[in-house]
Amino acid sequence: MIKEYFSIREIAGPLMLVEGVEGAKYDEMVEVELPDGDVRRGRVLEINEDKALVQLFEGATGLELARSKVRFTGRGIELGVSLNMLGRIMSGFGRPIDGTPPYIPEARLDINGNPINPFNRDYPSEFIQTGISSIDLMNPLVRGQKLPIFSASGLPHNRVAAQIARQAKILTAEESFAIVFAAMGITFEEAEFFIDDFRRTGALERAVLFINLANDPAIERIATPRLALTAAEYLAFEKDMHVLVLLTDMTNYCEALREVSAARKEVPGRRGYPGYLYTDLASMYERAGRIRGKKGSITQMPILTMPEDDITHPIPDLTGYITEGQIILDRSLHRRGIYPPVNVLPSLSRLKDKGIGAGKTRDDHADISNQLFAAYARGEEVKELAVILGEGALSDVDRRYIEFANRFENELVKQGEYEDRSIEDSLNIAWDLVRILPREELKRIRDKYLEEYLDARD
Repeated sequence: MIKEYFSIREIAGPLMLVEGVEGAKYDEMVEVELPDGDVRRGRVLEINEDKALVQLFEGATGLELARSKVRFTGRGIELGVSLNMLGRIMSGFGRPIDGTPPYIPEARLDINGNPINPFNRDYPSEFIQTGISSIDLMNPLVRGQKLPIFSASGLPHNRVAAQIARQAKILTAEESFAIVFAAMGITFEEAEFFIDDFRRTGALERAVLFINLANDPAIERIATPRLALTAAEYLAFEKDMHVLVLLTDMTNYCEALREVSAARKEVPGRRGYPGYLYTDLASMYERAGRIRGKKGSITQMPILTMPEDDITHPIPDLTGYITEGQIILDRSLHRRGIYPPVNVLPSLSRLKDKGIGAGKTRDDHADISNQLFAAYARGEEVKELAVILGEGALSDVDRRYIEFANRFENELVKQGEYEDRSIEDSLNIAWDLVRILPREELKRIRDKYLEEYLDARD
C-alpha cells in the first residue's frame, strides 16, 4: 500500500527532507503532489530512522511544505522500453517531446541496469566505420568499446557527434544498427541543431534522442545518461541490435553531481567534485561492451569539454582511467580551419589492434597507421626546429617531413562535415601521403605491403 505524507520539514536546493516515513528504500522513486495538482518526481538519496532525504528532479520552485503530498512508490526509477522508441525525441527524463503520442512500453526497466558478469563479457573485436579518417585510420572505434572524445569550449564537438551518429556503420556485422543519443545541459540552439540534423539526414529513424536542456533542472541531468543506457541495453541485449551511445556533455553531468553533493554538505574531493565521482562515472561507462551468447552490443562515445583546456582536470582524468583511450580535439588545428580538429598524436584507441587487419579493414592497416604516426610526429618536431634554426638549416629529408605533416593535416585529418570516407578511401589517402617520404624512411611498413600498395601504383 502506497502511503502519502504531509511531513516535509526542510528544502535545501534540490533536496527535500521528509519525516515520519515508514519502509522507504534507497533509490526509491518519489512523487510530490503540489496543491495545484502538479506532480514532481524525485528519488530517495538517504534514509536515517524515520527521515528520508529526497532528491527532486524538477526542482523545488513553488513547493509548499505544509500542503504538498509525498508518495513513496516502492520501486526505483524506471524507463518504459519498446522498439517504438526508435525515431523518438524524449526529454532528459524520458518523456516524449516530439509532439506525437507516447509509445506503449513492452517492459519497464530500472535505469541503473544490471551489472555484467566479467566472466561473460566478450572481447570487442569488430571495426566500426565512422567515416572520419582521423578516427577510422589512426584511432579506430571497435564494437563494444568505450572511447571518449575530449573537447574544449568553442570546439566543434557537437558537429563531430552529429557526423558520427549519421555515418557510423559496422562493415562485417549483420545486426541492425541503432544510435542512442543523450544530450545533457545543452542550449536550445544546440538541441535544435541535433534534432534538425537527425531529421534532415534520416538518422532519426534508427535513433533515440534524450535531450536535457540547460534551463531544465540540473538534477534531471543525473538521470539522463542512465535512461539512455537503459534504452541501449534493451535494444542491444533484448533486440539483438548493435547500439552506439553518444553522451554529450559529460562535464555538465559532473557539474550536476557536484551541485547535489554540495547541497548534501558532503566533504568535497578534487576541485569540489564528490569523492565518488570515479565510481559514479564508472557505473555508466562500464555499461558498454558485449556479452557472450548475445548478438547485440553497446559501444560508447562520451563527449566532454575539458574545463580551461586542462586534460588533468578530474573529469577527463578519471574518464581516461575508466575508458579505453580518447579522441582529443585540438584548438590550434581548429584555429587553422581544420575540421574535424582531431590531434592524432595524443589520441589513443587501446583496442585498435583488435578491430583492424585482414577481414576487418585491410591487411596493411596497422603498418600504414604506425608509419603515419611516426612520420607526423617527426614532421611536428622538425617544424619546431625550423622555428629556432630557420628553414636553411634543414636537410632535404627534413623538408619532406614538414611537407608530409602539412599535407597530412590538410588531406587526411581535414574533411567535409558531410563527407563519409570509407576505410578504403582513408587507406588510399595514406599511401599517397607516404610517397612524399624517401622509401628508406618507411621503416614501419613491411616490404610485402610496400610492393603491393606503393610500387604497384608507381
